[in-house]
Amino acid sequence: MPELKGRVVAAFEARVREQEEAWLSPSAVRSYESRGRLREEDECRLRTPFQRDRDRILHSKAFRRLKGKTQVFIDPAGDHFRTRMTHTLETTGIARGVARALRLNEDLTEAIGLGHDMGHPPFGHAGEEALDACLRERFGLRFRHNEQSLHIAEQLNLTWEVRDGILKHTGEVEPETLEGKIVRIVDRVAYINHDIDDAIRHEILRPDDLPQEEIELLGPTGSRRIDTLVHDLVESSEVAGDIVQGEEVGAAMLSLRTFMFEHVYLGPHTSGEHAHATATVRKIFEHLAARGDQPTEIVDYVSGMTDRFALDYAARL
Repeated sequence: MPELKGRVVAAFEARVREQEEAWLSPSAVRSYESRGRLREEDECRLRTPFQRDRDRILHSKAFRRLKGKTQVFIDPAGDHFRTRMTHTLETTGIARGVARALRLNEDLTEAIGLGHDMGHPPFGHAGEEALDACLRERFGLRFRHNEQSLHIAEQLNLTWEVRDGILKHTGEVEPETLEGKIVRIVDRVAYINHDIDDAIRHEILRPDDLPQEEIELLGPTGSRRIDTLVHDLVESSEVAGDIVQGEEVGAAMLSLRTFMFEHVYLGPHTSGEHAHATATVRKIFEHLAARGDQPTEIVDYVSGMTDRFALDYAARL
């Protein structure tokens, strides 16, 4: 029907602006008030800039490769262990719910959540540490997965707000948007509790090994702890006018995080896997450096590898 052509397109931006003014908090980022992209381009008339960023991330190779990157355990036997992709989806779902409760921009929050780990190398924390050590020793450079994620976001020409949230989801500097701050906290909420679940499934931990005072406060199961942490985050943030955790609950979560680093991420039960990951990354790195690849080329290639691809590549050298 020719007379209907363009009606939705013509009204889309105006409708979004009207809905956001009626619903969003004054502190929320408006979808059509972004600081822009690195390179100018025509915007889609049926998606907001942040919705378009979300779709670019979902369709990227970097995102697809997350399904082959594990959180803690290298290429584990079993279908139920988390991967970097399942962690990303879990983080994004929780973060979007928090944004909705606080009347912040859900689409911006979702895009940051989906993109925050795009630059993570294989083998989790061990892989990141190994790649960082190799770069320091050979070139005097450093590797941080959030900076590599930003590099990918720049290649995708994402908006400033999404790039800022991706870069600052970890590290000393906080994001400039409340939406970015949500992802920063929820990232930890998700991986701490889900990694506890995986460590128990892998029989590295027993439920009784967990620090009991923190478990009594937060809850006996992962879902209960996440529920407690999310409710605390929403209520504390509403009162503060910022994205913050309550003092008691926040301290309990940091205590759990410290426990996980001591007993799982850097603990004796995973030392063999760490050694395997380190040796694999170092072998690949030294091969690429010896043949004359530049640091940025090495970083892009190694950080883009899945666990299985890295293991196979090293085995062929």
